[in-house]
Amino acid sequence: MADSELRQRKAKGDGKDKESAKLRARTQADDESGSPRLDILRVLTFLFLASCGLSYVISSGESFFWGMKNKPNYLKPDWWKAKFNGPIYLTPDELSKYNGYEKGKPLYLAVNGTIFDVSNGLNMYGVGGSYHFFVGRDASRAYVSGCFKEDLTADMRGLEEMYLPIDDPEVDSMWTTAEMEEMKKKELEEAKERVHKGLKHWVDFFTNSPKYQKVGYLVREEGWQEKLPFPELCKPNQDKRKRRTPRDKQ
Repeated sequence: MADSELRQRKAKGDGKDKESAKLRARTQADDESGSPRLDILRVLTFLFLASCGLSYVISSGESFFWGMKNKPNYLKPDWWKAKFNGPIYLTPDELSKYNGYEKGKPLYLAVNGTIFDVSNGLNMYGVGGSYHFFVGRDASRAYVSGCFKEDLTADMRGLEEMYLPIDDPEVDSMWTTAEMEEMKKKELEEAKERVHKGLKHWVDFFTNSPKYQKVGYLVREEGWQEKLPFPELCKPNQDKRKRRTPRDKQ
């Protein structure tokens, strides 16, 4: 009788042990199956937060979700496209088609023969913008002279005159002929240097701007300037010229 009860208890105990083992196995299986899903969720959460943080830093606090107005060049597909495809080469006639009137084309302008995409400055360079007259052409002369109506040309000939003093026989007679020749030579060199620096300033401005990108170069036929009339100094700059300071007042 005692042996029979012992066997029954043992059988019941074995049954409970088997059920406990099955329960542990199911629990372990559920844990193992749920773990990858949890890991994926953690990774996605980390990537989302990292993306928000990076967007905030790059945009200088403008956006958490890459919605910045002026994206850096390396975030623009056109910038990478230009890097891989290399510079474009356009004639003045071809450049004129990128003036904003043809839908789908970017806004191009040129300074000293270098072409820049200024599409990000739509408010200024687009149709109706305050600087739309610069688009579709090389208006280098106007950048230096400030005469936006008269000097929308790349012809820089004679522009240094705006920095030269007006000849006055009465004042100039205070110097000898040799001294005057030497003075005029120095004045001309300095005037040309000022024109060069003025033009370089604008080339550097567009080259280094985070909004605009250099895309290529303007191609012209050799001797193109000689086929144009020699440009006159615009009236505002003519009026600004002064006579030399008399020698006794220097």
